[in-house]
Amino acid sequence: MTIVDSSVTQFQTCIDACNKCMQACEECLTSCLKEPDVQVREHCIGVLHDCADICSMASQWMSRGSMYAKQFCQLCATVCDDCGTECAKFQDAHCKACATECRNCADECRKMGA
Repeated sequence: MTIVDSSVTQFQTCIDACNKCMQACEECLTSCLKEPDVQVREHCIGVLHDCADICSMASQWMSRGSMYAKQFCQLCATVCDDCGTECAKFQDAHCKACATECRNCADECRKMGA
C-alpha cells in the first residue's frame, strides 16, 4: 500500500528534474575526472559535486513535503544555473548534456519555489 501526500505529487515534475540533474552531474563529474585536461576543470568539478548534492537533497525535501522545500529549491536553482554555465564552457557530450539538465532543473526549481 502506497501513501501519497497530495502536496508531494504537485512537486513531482520538479522532483524528477532534480533526480535527472543529480544523475547527469554525477556522470559528468566522473567523466570530467577522466579527461586529459582535468586541471582546467577543477572549478567545474567542484560545482558539479555541489549541484549533485543539492539536487538530491531538494528531491528528498520535496518528497517528504518539507515546509522549507520551496526556499531550498530557490537555492537549488541558483546552483543549477551556475553548474550549467560551468559545464557549457566545455565541448564534451557529457558536459553539454549536463548543462541542459542543469538548466531544466533550475527552471523547474524556480517554478516550484515561486
